[in-house]
Amino acid sequence: MARKCFYSFHYKPDNWRAGQVRNMGVIEGNQPVSDNDWESVTKGGDSSITKWISDQMSGRSCTVLLIGSGTAGRKWINHEIEKTWKDKKGLLGVYVHNLKNKDSDQSTKGSNPFAGFKVSEKPLSDIVKTYDPPYSASNDVYKYISDNLASWVEKAIEIRNAY
Repeated sequence: MARKCFYSFHYKPDNWRAGQVRNMGVIEGNQPVSDNDWESVTKGGDSSITKWISDQMSGRSCTVLLIGSGTAGRKWINHEIEKTWKDKKGLLGVYVHNLKNKDSDQSTKGSNPFAGFKVSEKPLSDIVKTYDPPYSASNDVYKYISDNLASWVEKAIEIRNAY
């Protein structure tokens, strides 16, 4: 049975890449939000966004953070990292910069979004695993993520349960 996971990502530049990972069907993810739905959520301000994130994370055992070139340090990405850890859910990162977007463009590798957090003075980036597919061709990156995502999720849950 596939794990239920929350996908976190920088919406505008990485929505297409995130869609590819979601559509793999390796794990059960939260439903994609359309541009119009996201506009409705954001019009409600911070409290509306916070509630939407909380509702989306409910019943999930892990957060899969899809890391693009500008993911690290974003307000809502940071919120999702903090909430995931506080809620004792598994947490992992997958670099998606080498997956092509709708225009067949790849991106540059972004910084580790876990680097700015600490758990008992230990950097979260030393605890939470990130995976950077060792390929530059988009098809190979896709296959590597598809072949490994389920085991990465299990490892993330195991790591979180140890803390």
